[in-house]
Amino acid sequence: MMDGEINYNQLVEQALMEVVRESLRRAAKDGLVGQQHFYITFRTTDPGVVLPSHLLERYRDEMTIVLQHQFWNLQVEQDQFSLELSFNHQKETLVIPFESVTAFADPSVQFGLQFNLSGEDEGAPADITDISDDVEKLPSDTLSESEPDEQKAGEVITLDAFRKK
Repeated sequence: MMDGEINYNQLVEQALMEVVRESLRRAAKDGLVGQQHFYITFRTTDPGVVLPSHLLERYRDEMTIVLQHQFWNLQVEQDQFSLELSFNHQKETLVIPFESVTAFADPSVQFGLQFNLSGEDEGAPADITDISDDVEKLPSDTLSESEPDEQKAGEVITLDAFRKK
């Protein structure tokens, strides 16, 4: 990409991450309604990620958390969010920079996003896909105790329809 050119892929990724931020802000303010719940996958070794050592040992690269019934003190800032989740009946504090988030889903409304914000491939298009299949394959010990009982399949959302051929 030449200097001065607009990186539309990066702009789209940033806009979609704002969807995650705003969803978390609303959950922090009003809680989650009905069967609504969030799956958030993030890289555990990124700078700024704060996890208890026993979780970092167990999830050396990536971890998925569920926000549904048992989460506390959700605080959302521009660059990161923090919250308490229960693991083995013990409340643990996590701090997660938005740059570390690789996927976000709300299966209750069949919505999911995947991100390439790591900068590895800045020219690549944003990958907005259904991650419900991935979520269904997660081992149950990957998630906090707030794991939902029911999971629904989601719909695939892609940007291809909006790109020039």
